Amino acid sequence: MPDRIFNALFICTGNSARSIMAEVILDQLGRGRFEAHSAGSHPRGEIHPLTLQVLTEQGHDVSRLRSKGWDEFAGPLAPKMDFVITVCDQAAGESCPAWPGQPVTAHWGFADPVAVEGTGEQRLRAFRNTQTEIIRRIRLLCSLPIDQLDRLSLQHELARLGRAAD
Repeated sequence: MPDRIFNALFICTGNSARSIMAEVILDQLGRGRFEAHSAGSHPRGEIHPLTLQVLTEQGHDVSRLRSKGWDEFAGPLAPKMDFVITVCDQAAGESCPAWPGQPVTAHWGFADPVAVEGTGEQRLRAFRNTQTEIIRRIRLLCSLPIDQLDRLSLQHELARLGRAAD
């Protein structure tokens, strides 16, 4: 067991799909090592219904989820983040707040399932595919010996995970 729990913040523009999925998945897979959060630069104010569907299908509790703005995590009363990970290209290109505590940052780009057009089944498949990709990277994150790595090595490893191919 690590001496402490690491806080991770996943950021996307709308905080309605990818960042929400990452929050829920890390909370489950990293239980006891990580506490996950998510936020958006321009939150939609609601979670996409297909996000809730795919998370529920996997047995996740979605009752406490909400779409949040990143300002909630940038203030002096916010929990100190150890990691801030953008999960969409648009948020990665925006000017982020100055995060308290200088967390390790990385970009893990995932396809936006919300942008997929087509039949209901095609759209649902896009959400499931994104969820699978997020699970894969979070499993890799959880396997890192975080408490044994210095800051530079940790930054390198998180960037490497962002480039991880299927």
